Amino acid sequence: MPDVRCCNCQSEISEEDMLKQLDGILDDYKGINGALIPVLQIAQNMFGYLPEAVLKRISLILNKPYSEVAGVVSFYSFFSTVPRGKYLVRVCLGTACYVRGGKDVLDSFKKELKIDVGQTTEDKLFSLDVGRCFGACGLAPVIMVNDDVHQRVKTVKIGELLDAYRNKENETEKEAN
Repeated sequence: MPDVRCCNCQSEISEEDMLKQLDGILDDYKGINGALIPVLQIAQNMFGYLPEAVLKRISLILNKPYSEVAGVVSFYSFFSTVPRGKYLVRVCLGTACYVRGGKDVLDSFKKELKIDVGQTTEDKLFSLDVGRCFGACGLAPVIMVNDDVHQRVKTVKIGELLDAYRNKENETEKEAN
């Protein structure tokens, strides 16, 4: 996979430079069957989301109809056309998690973060989303924060869980200064 920079890395790279970098990646994938999803993943890692200008560029350079590119993005929940927070909180609402309180867990996150599913907190720290199965049904309800899996989540512990990520962020900022 090409060396790309993530939007959350606080890098100095400009959007124009990222678009040029994306053009080089698109040139490498041009004419390759099945290139669309990997290219979308790379682009989302670079920009943090998939803005319309990026989708149009991908469509043009890969010679795919814009409707196909946008359709793939809207079909897969992994992709986002709006900026996401540094920490993506996904609450599983698969059958086991739902039955064991996943809906209550989701409602608690909405209340604690003061956002709804698909939204991002004003400080750009958290985004909230729903998943359908993380493969840990016996440990339901389950959530993921980025790649961290949290099992047997209790609604009364959600504030603590979020504070741990807030504290991690504060420590990172202190180290940077």
